[in-house]
Amino acid sequence: MVSTANVRPATVGDAPEIARIQRDTWRTAYADLLGEHGLAELDATDPTLQWTGAIEHPETRVFVAVEGEFTVGFSVSGPAPEADAANAAGELPEDAGHLAMIASVLVEPRWGRRGHGGRLLATAARALAELGAERGIAWVAQADSASLGLYRRAGWKPDGTVRTLDTGERTVREIRVTGPLDLELTE
Repeated sequence: MVSTANVRPATVGDAPEIARIQRDTWRTAYADLLGEHGLAELDATDPTLQWTGAIEHPETRVFVAVEGEFTVGFSVSGPAPEADAANAAGELPEDAGHLAMIASVLVEPRWGRRGHGGRLLATAARALAELGAERGIAWVAQADSASLGLYRRAGWKPDGTVRTLDTGERTVREIRVTGPLDLELTE
């Protein structure tokens, strides 16, 4: 029997599973990147409460990827905050009012390579376009080749803007990618 894979809007009832996916995936896929101190931040607050807030926020779009009966990933997106849209000099692009941000696309590694990330990205992009956004941005760790590959396959490219995040133990260099919201993902 073949299981069905799809993407749907998240509900408040999905918040605990989204929190689990984030925690488990970060511990599995990003431990070397973030370090123990960075990972400990996941347990410093109530992630289920934070995800409930994100799901209920009127401008935020949270989607979950499911395969059969399992929730296997999620995405979160919305209008791009000015701080994320600005260039290194703090200047906003001309289209700042129509700019959206994909804050996260995360699929559990054991469910990877099945198209879930692409479906999440395409669904989030479509929802943002329906809200009037014309272009998207995302911040991706430079060392995260899987996520960079996902955006590259969607036609998104680095725009030259970088930032460095301090996890308390190490620093993470992120690059900003940008691209269209009418996605055509390729393998």
